[in-house]
Amino acid sequence: MSRLIKPASRVAGQRKDVWSIVNEAAAASEKPVVNLGQGFFGYNPPDFVVDAAKEAVERVDCNQYAPTQGRLRLRQAVSDAYSPYFGRTLNPADEIVVTTGANEGMLSVFMGFIEPGDEVIVMEPYFDQYISNIEMAGGKVVYVSLHPPAKGDTEVCAASEWTLDQKQLEAAVTEKTKMIVLNTPHNPIGKVFTKEELQGIGELCVKNNIIILSDEVYDRLFYTPFTRIATLSPEIEDLTITVGSAGKNFYCTGWRVGWLIGKPHLIQYAGAAHTRICFSSVSPLQEAVAIGLEKADKEGFWETSKKEMKEKMNRFNEIWHELGLPYTEPDGGYFVLVNLSKVKIPEGYEFPPHVAERPRDFQLCWFLIKELGVAAIPPTEFYTPQHEKEAENYMRFAVCKEDHVLEAAKDRLRGLKKYM
Repeated sequence: MSRLIKPASRVAGQRKDVWSIVNEAAAASEKPVVNLGQGFFGYNPPDFVVDAAKEAVERVDCNQYAPTQGRLRLRQAVSDAYSPYFGRTLNPADEIVVTTGANEGMLSVFMGFIEPGDEVIVMEPYFDQYISNIEMAGGKVVYVSLHPPAKGDTEVCAASEWTLDQKQLEAAVTEKTKMIVLNTPHNPIGKVFTKEELQGIGELCVKNNIIILSDEVYDRLFYTPFTRIATLSPEIEDLTITVGSAGKNFYCTGWRVGWLIGKPHLIQYAGAAHTRICFSSVSPLQEAVAIGLEKADKEGFWETSKKEMKEKMNRFNEIWHELGLPYTEPDGGYFVLVNLSKVKIPEGYEFPPHVAERPRDFQLCWFLIKELGVAAIPPTEFYTPQHEKEAENYMRFAVCKEDHVLEAAKDRLRGLKKYM
């Protein structure tokens, strides 16, 4: 007789996650679904990056293990690309580590610094992987809210109107606080933290000797002034690890190439954890990303990318003006939060139990897929239960899709008129 195998508590008893719910609903839908849920791109990287990848896989050296810290060419390219923002030359030898996507990079930071009992402050709504990564390292997550605009149910509001209460942040700090996680531009809000907000966060961390993990994976997609917290002062930089992502920069989320930037006294420990987690990251795609960074400015890619994404955002958001539904105007990134409090789900509408027990936005998500054939993400997945009420009327849509897909989604969303 076989024994019951008991899983580790970190993965046991987890309820069905949002990605499974959305994908299962889409797969079971009687009509084709326009997927504006997960933030993967609906088009290829630019030709100069794709061509670099094709050439790299033909090279013997690119098809073997990369150095655990990352291919030197990519570390040099990251240094060249980011040093102008930092106002000094970043040393590719000991201030940059290439990781298997930004997510593994962040896990490496948590594994490199967090021990059981350490506290990590996270702002909600949050990228869901932060939580599991922190808990797997033995840390305790402490939540501080980004508060939605007071008029978010009735008016279009800027992402900057989602606010951080500095006093609440200060109150969350204890003698056990080891790290704060910052995300700017923010997923899912699209908020770009102002220089003044970052200064307040940075000074609090300097005062209490708290590490700042700054998730800046959308750092090439900003529509208002964007400040990197590590550049505010030498003292703040000494505490900051900056996270970057080739997947977000070059439309290649499946490549899983990211990087960490920080002073040697921080990077060495994140790098040590990275070595133990995956040893090294995919070599030929590192080479392609290096070439991409080397050529991006000459190709005018960064400005073109920003302009095209903003145009997609504006194109898609036309539907909300047409329907009279308020939304959050993003400062950066490629997500838009839309408030659907005016949408009335028919009384008695049947939901499967795992949806019925979740907040209203999960039911809206299911309803949109089944009735209109449009998939989006319910943002309460990125909240603790005590604060999910703040987001239960919102839905997150990803606009990083081809224009004809956005137009198809808009056409289907016009079906909301009969439920308002």
